[in-house]
Amino acid sequence: MATFTLPQNSKIKPGRTFDAANGAARTKIFRIYRWDPEAGENPRLDEYKIDLAACGPMVLDALIYIKNFVDQTLTFRRSCREGICGSCAMNIDGTNTLACTKATCDVKGDVKITPLPHMPVVKDLVPDLTHVYAQYQLIEPWLKADSPPPTRERLQGVDDSDLLNGEDGRGPAGCILCFCCSTACPSYWWNADRFLGPAVLLQAYRWIADSRDESTGERLDALEDPFRLYRCHTIMNCTNTCPKGLNPAKAIAEIKKLMVARR
Repeated sequence: MATFTLPQNSKIKPGRTFDAANGAARTKIFRIYRWDPEAGENPRLDEYKIDLAACGPMVLDALIYIKNFVDQTLTFRRSCREGICGSCAMNIDGTNTLACTKATCDVKGDVKITPLPHMPVVKDLVPDLTHVYAQYQLIEPWLKADSPPPTRERLQGVDDSDLLNGEDGRGPAGCILCFCCSTACPSYWWNADRFLGPAVLLQAYRWIADSRDESTGERLDALEDPFRLYRCHTIMNCTNTCPKGLNPAKAIAEIKKLMVARR
């Protein structure tokens, strides 16, 4: 039987331990991935014992508390704190999600936090998104129309709007590009150089389905490739992990149906 091991410099080592302040009655341990490219050392898991009464209820609140009062070297992204920007996407308790919408009390036991999987790491919990943003640009995510523009705006009917936004707000236009779905997809792990991944394909469908867009054929032509679209095997990890409750797998299936229909 074949045995696979990580390269020596990729193995995660035990890190430092930080105790809670004296008198803390309600505590929880956060085990956080740490890696500094300038240090030349292996990644490690640092443990922080945090007084939950001293911070807010979400995992992001705990990270901000650690950054401000325990360890200022901790690095992570965050912005809106409302689940609408996708900046604080990371792997928490084994699932890709947003730290700002993940309640600490929902995690049983220690809270293990690592960067989004299978992505180059800039530092600590910050993944390098250069490649996925380049793929996003590839689908030309803007309205393309050759007809003369109206004096004010291109109108859209209620049914067409619901197709994009969803009656429950969970349509493809609700994607915040956190890339939790793409980084949970095994097909994207192995073929990220050519497969566009669930997040980008969901965005592609958002423009293909837009009744105001007049470049559907051109957009489908750009996706007619053995890898860009068809590496999706409907594993459903993308839909299961989406923190906004969207369905990238369905959007990809709709693109495939359009490919068949036009033949």
